[in-house]
Amino acid sequence: MTATGIDFSVIAPPAYLENFVAQEPARVHHVAAQRVLSDEIYRAFFAREAERGAEVIVDNGLFDLGYALPATSLVVAALAVSAREIILPDVMRDGAATLRASKQAAREIRELSGDAFRLCAVLHAADDQEWLRTYDAIVTSGWAGAVALPASRRPDIGGQLCRTRWAATAYLEDRGMVDDLIVYRLLGLGRTGHLELIEQREHEWISSVDGAAPVILGAMGIALSHEGPYEKPSTPRIEELGPIAEDRFDLIRKNISVVRAAAGSTVTIAEERR
Repeated sequence: MTATGIDFSVIAPPAYLENFVAQEPARVHHVAAQRVLSDEIYRAFFAREAERGAEVIVDNGLFDLGYALPATSLVVAALAVSAREIILPDVMRDGAATLRASKQAAREIRELSGDAFRLCAVLHAADDQEWLRTYDAIVTSGWAGAVALPASRRPDIGGQLCRTRWAATAYLEDRGMVDDLIVYRLLGLGRTGHLELIEQREHEWISSVDGAAPVILGAMGIALSHEGPYEKPSTPRIEELGPIAEDRFDLIRKNISVVRAAAGSTVTIAEERR
């Protein structure tokens, strides 16, 4: 299969959206719902990106807050930035609980906004049997138009589907389980960072991935290499990063270009808006 590109959505602190996140051409942005609701500058930036043609995906807040925002808040945030998709509430490593939360939120979102947004379910599971059951439930649900696979963050020698994302995507393709009516996304960069994307871009059905690693590592003075290895030390969360020294900007931009090259994406940072 011919390699194709995966859109990479850069995650950066609100003060640095113009420096690192603005896209040329505007393609796909993964956006934090809680930031949309609380930060006028953040909200305005992504509303402009949507006007420029970007597909804006509103995330539910679980990864940052520890809990997912309610359906009403997700709809308000999505409308504020002209989003096309909402990532439904999910529960880490629990497929059954994720399905219950997602199904309820999907119903509430539909009641509030009709079919205004594509709804994305996150594929969580504690083991491979649960992973397969959850995947089947999502793609046959009727309410999910997209599925997101979380990053693999812990080593897994056995290559479990629920813990090794590259094994999971290969499994779906090899067994003809990819649904042409579903949009497939990757959530975050995992333990092998951008190097995973070199393999993942062989799957032409994977649409996008998001990540803060090139920004955080660059701010710490750590360069990413096209060839690897990828070694990520303990890092702060993006919201705890603090001010970034201007002399690190070029390194961050180079890191972003390394990730996009691994993903096969030709999108660049919109230089004229820096």
